[in-house]
Amino acid sequence: MKNNNLKITFSLIFVVTFMLFLSFAAVPLYKLFCQVTGYGGTPKIVNIENEIKVAEKKIKIEFNSDINKKLNWSFKPEQRSVESKIGESILAFYKAKNNGIESITGIATYNVLPFEAAKYFNKVDCFCFENQTLEPGEEVLLPVNFYIDPEILDDPDVKHLNSIVLSYTFFESDQNLEKISKSNN
Repeated sequence: MKNNNLKITFSLIFVVTFMLFLSFAAVPLYKLFCQVTGYGGTPKIVNIENEIKVAEKKIKIEFNSDINKKLNWSFKPEQRSVESKIGESILAFYKAKNNGIESITGIATYNVLPFEAAKYFNKVDCFCFENQTLEPGEEVLLPVNFYIDPEILDDPDVKHLNSIVLSYTFFESDQNLEKISKSNN
C-alpha cells in the first residue's frame, strides 16, 4: 500500500512539474512558431544575404501605433504610409517619448494586417521585442527596416492587395514591474 501511494505521489509531482514547465515554455515556443510561419499576423524577421528581386507592382504600407494605457509615453509613426515596389527595402521610423517624471522601460509588439499578408512581410531590423528605456522627457526615433516578399504576387489569396498595415503596440516592460516590486519591499 505504501509503495502504491509513493508511486502515485511521485507521478503527481512529475505531472505538476511537467505542466509548470509547459506553461513557461508555451509563450516563447508560440512566439517562435508565429515568427517562422507568419501565423497570426506575425511577420518573419530575416537577414538579407542575397539580393531580393524587386517587382514592378507597388504596394502601400500604412503605419499604426498604439500604447498600453499603463505606459506614460507618446508613440507614433513619423509618416502615416509609404508606397513602395514589392521586394524593395523600406526604412521607416517611429517616434517614442517618455511623458513621465521617471525613467521607464517599454517593449513593443507588432502585427501585420491582413493576417494573410504577414508571411510575406519580412523584417530585416526592428525595435520590437527589445526593451527601450527612456528617461523623463526623452524622445527617440526607432527604425524598422523591411520588405514585402515578391512571392506575395504568386499567392491567389493576397496578390490583389494594394495595402498592408504594420501596427506596433508599446507596453510597460516586465523590467519596470520588477524594479517597482523591489523598491516596495
